[in-house]
Amino acid sequence: MTARKEVPTVAQSTETDWVSRFADEVIAEAERRAPGKPIVCASGLSPSGPIHLGNLREVMTPHLVADEIRRRGYECVHIVSWDDYDRYRKVPAGIDPSWSEHIGKPLTSVPAPPGSTYANWAEHFKAPMIEALKELGIEFHGISQTEKYTSGAYREQILHAMRHREQIDAVLDRYRTKDKAGAKKAPAKQQKPVDEAELEAAEGSGAASEDDGSAGGAGYFPYKPYCSVCERDLTTVTSYDDETTEMAYSCVCGHGETVLLREHDRGKLVWKVDWPMRWAYEGVVFEPSGVDHSSPGSSYVVGGQIVREVFGGEQPIGPMYAFVGISGMAKMSSSKGGVPTPADALEIMEAPLLRWLYARRRPNQSFKIAFDQEIQRTYDEWDALERKITEGTAQPADVAAYSRATRTASGELPSTPRPLPYRTLASVVDITTGHDEQTLRILSELDPDNPVKSLDETRPRLDKAERWITTQVPAEQRTRVREEPDTELLASLGETERESLRLLLDGLDTHWSLDGLTTLVYGVPKLQAGLAADAKPTPELKVAQRTFFALLYQLLVGRDTGPRLPTLLLAVGADRVRKLLAA
Repeated sequence: MTARKEVPTVAQSTETDWVSRFADEVIAEAERRAPGKPIVCASGLSPSGPIHLGNLREVMTPHLVADEIRRRGYECVHIVSWDDYDRYRKVPAGIDPSWSEHIGKPLTSVPAPPGSTYANWAEHFKAPMIEALKELGIEFHGISQTEKYTSGAYREQILHAMRHREQIDAVLDRYRTKDKAGAKKAPAKQQKPVDEAELEAAEGSGAASEDDGSAGGAGYFPYKPYCSVCERDLTTVTSYDDETTEMAYSCVCGHGETVLLREHDRGKLVWKVDWPMRWAYEGVVFEPSGVDHSSPGSSYVVGGQIVREVFGGEQPIGPMYAFVGISGMAKMSSSKGGVPTPADALEIMEAPLLRWLYARRRPNQSFKIAFDQEIQRTYDEWDALERKITEGTAQPADVAAYSRATRTASGELPSTPRPLPYRTLASVVDITTGHDEQTLRILSELDPDNPVKSLDETRPRLDKAERWITTQVPAEQRTRVREEPDTELLASLGETERESLRLLLDGLDTHWSLDGLTTLVYGVPKLQAGLAADAKPTPELKVAQRTFFALLYQLLVGRDTGPRLPTLLLAVGADRVRKLLAA
């Protein structure tokens, strides 16, 4: 087993490492704004449905920067705001349509999906994300916006926004479209996404498509009360008095009432005002946002003006982050149902690998996460990087990304003691259908000079590979070794094919290891062509090898392809190989 090489905890050069560059910028900005105080990085997640791998970028980007800041000895807090006081906007795919009666209520007032053990809709979708963040080593301070609003924590900020509603309206009006007569139309769309799925996938903090509280007959109000009878936000503020804070509203359900806003805790600021209010309230220095927030009139752009002009605060450093796709899917959308979440990814890949996928790409670079066969190549690339680091040949940026993937300021993340190739583990559990005794036999024979003595040495990677095989590989692609020889095919073979099988069987005992069998299966066609075992492949030799491999696959598993032949032979076992290949 190769010992993991100690790597630097920070990059050697900020020229090659986006995390270090942002950390430099954030530290300098924090020192300018509030010297000596903890540095605040922030994320926002709306638990309106499954929190998917695109949303994870909203958390991973500030996590990596906050962690780098901590590595340098600064006190840094990473806030994750749970936007669980957002309105329930629509019923996702797969949920009983009767849930439409809850549209307009806060997410924490909507019943959890059928069969859930959680108290409400928001808690149901927050829980798996919290567990995934823990496994990923992401330390954060969670803030429930329901708790903040209903406890009155933002009361002064709400009253302040209402007093300055004309000023807010003027800022928003700069981005509203007008018809030919000059009358205000509905607010311009905040984003210019390629399609609706991208808009859904890009949402990070809050409901990006929420209206901005556009003016009605009684004027503009940046506050939206939830009705005290039906709990929905289908309300209209009809009057407000700055002196007394007396506010009247009516609801489409027919209810109307007058309340004192200084005592009222059942409502929230509209999103375009809520977000900048929180920047000022929390003193946020760094918070990224999706591409939907970066276009003219978007929440981030407008928020930058409102935080300065209304709340007397400053806009965070806020890089725009690009989409995260899934191998085989162009985009993710939580509204469509069935999109992979961080919890789904962690079932089939180790936490350091998933962290690495986010750490090695700049936020504005899109990338894909593989749930199909491509995951094997991803793991190959990861293992190759580990070898380069051990050998001291890795590039500084790659070393930095690896360091951020495998450890945080708090310590190293759990890893597999003996990380065998993922594709090998997947092939073995595919053939053995997860039978531990058989799996251990095969793994112990991969390298007879240094045999695996316990499956625990290969975990959790082994378990991840098994989960991938059982949940992501279609049944028709699973490997089923023949029980009996294909006598018809064997009888039809010519002398050249029979000789190739004899050469293979004659060499089994002396080549019974992963490396040995690799040499053997590639070497048989060379011997038949009169070439040396180390001969360079020619086009003719490659054809002969492919033909030989296809024959072996047909005789062993009844298909033209399958797992890598050396792994397959080890998994089948020498006695059974002889039985199936004896011509």
